[in-house]
Amino acid sequence: MDARDVADGSVVLTDVVKRYGDQTAVDKLSLVIEPGEFLSLLGPSGCGKTTTLRMIAGFEHPDAGDIRISGVSVLGTPPNKRDVNTVFQAYALFPHMSVAQNVAYGLSQRRVAKTELQERVTAALDMVQMRRFSDRKPTQLSGGQQQRIALARALVNRPSVLLLDEPLGALDRQLREEMQLELKLLQSRLGITFVFVTHDQGEALSMSDRIAIMRAGRIEQLADADTVYSRPASAYVAAFVGQQNFFRGDLVERGTGVSTSHLQVRSASSALSGAAGIAAVRPENVEIMADAADLPDANAVRGELIGVSHQGEVMQYLVRLGDDQSVIVRRPTPQAPHLSLGDTVVCRWRPQDVLLFPADDAAAAAGYVAPPTD
Repeated sequence: MDARDVADGSVVLTDVVKRYGDQTAVDKLSLVIEPGEFLSLLGPSGCGKTTTLRMIAGFEHPDAGDIRISGVSVLGTPPNKRDVNTVFQAYALFPHMSVAQNVAYGLSQRRVAKTELQERVTAALDMVQMRRFSDRKPTQLSGGQQQRIALARALVNRPSVLLLDEPLGALDRQLREEMQLELKLLQSRLGITFVFVTHDQGEALSMSDRIAIMRAGRIEQLADADTVYSRPASAYVAAFVGQQNFFRGDLVERGTGVSTSHLQVRSASSALSGAAGIAAVRPENVEIMADAADLPDANAVRGELIGVSHQGEVMQYLVRLGDDQSVIVRRPTPQAPHLSLGDTVVCRWRPQDVLLFPADDAAAAAGYVAPPTD
């Protein structure tokens, strides 16, 4: 890739709005993507992430706001005139063309000289380690190989920004994980801006410099993976990124925790005020052990073990409490206690591992938070 000006590869959205009839898909969204950044747009179906990507690409046009790529507004600029390329989940390779012809197609349309075309196609295939397949047809390739060709076809045009719309969604789990690593290594080596759309939190956490969690056409939180996972801005983010044990009840002692029908969940923070709140604890922060005669006053609960599953590096336990609520526990396999289904067990956790959120957090309405325990 050619050396680029510092502004090349930046993407700036300012108060962007997109409506379909009376439905607002993207609602006054503002976002700055830095040159050379790997940014993921993460969220459930219908949150506006793909619409946002399509507006950057030029396939959709905003009803309001501005989009600037490399410092230049692209409103009214057609997709083929923008310094971006897009890779879709459906690879859209031409089945009657060879791999090399597929990669060269865009350059041929632009009437690039034959010698330069061949050099750039070879370089693009080398980037994705697919030169030896240059004479094959797409139908002779595996899904992962086809994905690499789709990447090469996008990269051969040397865009400042590469847009990826759930490109790994059609791959099986093992291949998807391999491609995640390859994509991140490729982006780091090339230094171009990647904007990656996914509903898979594992993909976003493993690859991104920053993650924009989207909800109802807006960004709920924009931060690096560690911040999004460890310090979520809302119960919605906490629930969407990884699993949580949620406890909803009355606040206790200056908002340092919540009291439910069966336990007190205390936190090291005291950020809440009011009469009610939601406490959240990650499964990996919960210990599990055989029943004990006495329980601490807070952050410990007794229940029945109703599920045990081996997940390779971790063991997962499901504990049913004395009502409709359950607790999920994950422990590293070497440290996992030997317990049997039907055992009465104790779960406990530390105050510093408890997050507190307002009880009226709209995540409850979205179904991410368990119903009240009383």
